[in-house]
Amino acid sequence: MDNSIILNSPLFAGMEPEETTALTNRLTEIDLNRNDRLFSEGEPGDRLYIIGSGKIKLGRRAADGRENLLAILGPGEMLGELTLFDPGSRTATATAIADTTVYELNHSDLVEWINAHPPVAIRLLTALAGRLRHTNDVMGDLVFSDVPGRVAKALLDLAQRFGEPSAEGGLRVAHDLTQEELAQLVGASRETVNKALADFAARGWVQRDGRAIILKDIARLERRAR
Repeated sequence: MDNSIILNSPLFAGMEPEETTALTNRLTEIDLNRNDRLFSEGEPGDRLYIIGSGKIKLGRRAADGRENLLAILGPGEMLGELTLFDPGSRTATATAIADTTVYELNHSDLVEWINAHPPVAIRLLTALAGRLRHTNDVMGDLVFSDVPGRVAKALLDLAQRFGEPSAEGGLRVAHDLTQEELAQLVGASRETVNKALADFAARGWVQRDGRAIILKDIARLERRAR
């Protein structure tokens, strides 16, 4: 277990390591391969998960088979916390998009922890509020922003969390998404998203590299995302 990542998650942030031992000892490690499903929409939810490594996508599927990606989560981020405050079924499907390790915690253990450490509840609610704010931003973008603007904004969001300096200059973002998944994240067709990326590449703003993109001109992408 990578304690540095776990202890920086909202569940433990700001606490002394010795205070967290009782709870970290109850975490169960789960290893996932790409496309492995952690949980499905509609299933009962009684566990919280913290991502130790890799990436998880949260998505919902329509009756006609279309899928919408709600979020891409990475190391230190949590999922499944909504059912702690609103018990019920899962509202999305969680699937690994890379080799991933998550740590599972039963809600009963978490409730016991919160009762002993009340400030933890505030941090969890803050994390939920951040997720809600992001969802509101995405909904607003679908109404008010065109596809290239949404693509630029998605790339910048992914870069903020997963970007690393590239040897070729710029910021390399290993998003691990297929073309179809990237289109689902933006809420547009694959063809339209590919057209936007091709335009960005022609302008020298980005360089495509398989399931990664190198951001070469972040300032121009930020202006296009507005």
